[in-house]
Amino acid sequence: MDQQLNWKEKLGAKIPAELGREIDIFEQQMELRKAGKIDEKVFAETRLRRGIYGQRYDNGQRHDGKRVQRLPFNADLVKGPDTFWDAPGMVRIKIPFGGVTPEQFETLADLSEEYSDGVTHVTTRQDFQFHYVHIDDTPALMRRLAAVGITTQEACGNVVRNVTACPLAGICHEETFDTTPYAKATAKFLMGHPDTQDFGRKVKIAFSGCEQNPCGLVTMHDMGAIAKTRVVDGKKVRGFAFYVGGGLGSVPYKAKLFDEFLPEEELLPTMQAISRVFARLGEKRNRARARIKFLIAQLGVAEFKKLVAEERQKLADDPRWTDFLKSVNDPTEEALKAGISLNGHQRPEGFDAWYKTNVYKQRQAGYVAATVSLPLGDASSDQLRALADIARRFVKDTLRTTVEQNILFRWVSEADLPEFYLAIKAIGLGAADAATIVDVTSCPGTDTCKLGIASSRGLARELRQRLGEKSLQLDEAVKNLRIKVSGCFNSCGQHHIADIGFYGISRNIKGFAVPHFQVVLGGKFHDNAGEYGVPIGAVPSKRIPEAVSTITEFYMRQRQKDERFQDFIARIGKKAVKDLLEDLTKIPTHDVDRSFYSDWGDPREFTLADMGVGECAGEVVSQAEFTLAASERELFEAQLLLDAGHSQHAVKAAYASMVRAAQGLVKDQNPMISENDEQIIAEFTQRFYDTQLFWDKYAGGKFAEYLFKAKEFVGAGKTADADRAVQLLQEAQLFIDAAHDCHNKVRGGIASAPAIAPTLQPGA
Repeated sequence: MDQQLNWKEKLGAKIPAELGREIDIFEQQMELRKAGKIDEKVFAETRLRRGIYGQRYDNGQRHDGKRVQRLPFNADLVKGPDTFWDAPGMVRIKIPFGGVTPEQFETLADLSEEYSDGVTHVTTRQDFQFHYVHIDDTPALMRRLAAVGITTQEACGNVVRNVTACPLAGICHEETFDTTPYAKATAKFLMGHPDTQDFGRKVKIAFSGCEQNPCGLVTMHDMGAIAKTRVVDGKKVRGFAFYVGGGLGSVPYKAKLFDEFLPEEELLPTMQAISRVFARLGEKRNRARARIKFLIAQLGVAEFKKLVAEERQKLADDPRWTDFLKSVNDPTEEALKAGISLNGHQRPEGFDAWYKTNVYKQRQAGYVAATVSLPLGDASSDQLRALADIARRFVKDTLRTTVEQNILFRWVSEADLPEFYLAIKAIGLGAADAATIVDVTSCPGTDTCKLGIASSRGLARELRQRLGEKSLQLDEAVKNLRIKVSGCFNSCGQHHIADIGFYGISRNIKGFAVPHFQVVLGGKFHDNAGEYGVPIGAVPSKRIPEAVSTITEFYMRQRQKDERFQDFIARIGKKAVKDLLEDLTKIPTHDVDRSFYSDWGDPREFTLADMGVGECAGEVVSQAEFTLAASERELFEAQLLLDAGHSQHAVKAAYASMVRAAQGLVKDQNPMISENDEQIIAEFTQRFYDTQLFWDKYAGGKFAEYLFKAKEFVGAGKTADADRAVQLLQEAQLFIDAAHDCHNKVRGGIASAPAIAPTLQPGA
């Protein structure tokens, strides 16, 4: 009888009913879209909520270096129902708190071979991603994932994304208690909940077992919980220091303390109440202002908390709020073998270096957690199958992904480590240096992301190779630093919380577009992402490895005894580092050395259309370019003022730098533009904002609106605290970067500046 069933029917019994129903609904929506009965904008959000993203055109590269034969799915190319289905895209797979099993590894391996390019990618939010998946294949892929307990539901879209948590939860020496059951309950409760379906943008949630370590990165989340305990009536009770309103993105916000001790029984109803307030009051039209962080910045955390408390009182009791609490103290994992010490066991070549960086001694005697480093977060199908076999040999279902794009094997008997090391080394995953400067984190960048400006993965690969070659010679202070790379300002690579961060931008050098990265310093990975870094200047992409060497060598020469990198940067000042990198900002002209005019891993010239054709050294630099350069200098001076504690002066200087950048654009059309702020902004508005020439393809007019907001803030004489000053300086940097991009577009003929006669003459 079983032989007469098709594959879908065979899987049916293994698929949870709610997941199966969701997949059936999506398949029906696909058919309606093919028939033209669902609008493309509506279907776009529908597929996003099932984890299906569009990705950019083939850029000549792929994870394994081979070209992709089919064009990746790009919604911008859609002309009608037929062409929509001709191009593959990306599928994101939710892994709550990073928990994954050997059986799931095997399924992922099979699916990546059958539907993707044979590579499974671990993200900075503990998810998995497949690229180059055709949308017609997604229902089958979803069903096979659901049969092993995995879903893509709400992995993308304006909903609650994957709930992350410390991968050491339950085995950590410093944790207050194991947050795993709470993260698991949160993910289950909020997924598909009616109160989480009407957000203007996404919501991200994280759990941490302690304050001091970086594993949870709570302060960069919309909602974050740090485990706490209190003694009430002589009894120890659990709760959380609860934070709201954090987020990275183009302008990062640190989360605000919502409740210093939120009782465990109030965790889920409070999250539900927050969701309802956000859905009701959060921005819907302007996506650039639609995160919780902006709502809290507008209302203030006290008013926001008051509204949440009122909403909490309206909620009808739900048994799911507390049912899971009955079992939070039950063991969630079991070891496969007895915990035995490593003492006396023979150690293979390379083992000691790997042991030093990739092994964490659990609080449970005789057991360790071993990190398997995945370069750039990638694992092949063969490697995933081998990892599943290794897991069954040494542990059980005790695997977790990490935010640094690696795999953690928990509950390994320490005596088994030499054999474990040889097993992962045999499949090419025995690299040491996990969670060090060598273990560079990166977003997909220009490989597959439509928003990517520069090749973050290409740069990360180059840095990893160079740093790895001299790993044994690196001083411990340098080795313990973190490098994170994003392909654009959106911080998917989490560059704001790195010791040394980078995000991709483009600059115009004598008519040629040149890939650059902004250098971001001062971020703090520890203390749950305790500090955010700020840009100090742009360096050509091909000189970033030199910049890393220059910065780290300077740190070693000038640091005081045991001085941490963040303290060092704060002491010497960002100007000193900017001056240090000054020579690296200069590159040979295009006719002398063309290598600087292409990006890492891509031999093609980094240009926009025909930009730069026929231009050569000796070209006169325009006044606009001089003025844009002056705006960067003024913004850097604003940063120095902020570092010195002069927030108000820093805000005014940052605003002035934005006006200077706007003036640079206007000068291309009206060389006689005055120095008057009002006139500059009026002409900028007329020539570049109203015409949408300044608008970003994906962000719309967001970056121009930063200038208008700054004008209003400064003009009203408002007082800026340190947080507001940091935000305004971040916005100024993004405005100036956008001004460079706009200038590049106009100079390269990608967009035409409208012929508008000056309405405001100098002195008028």
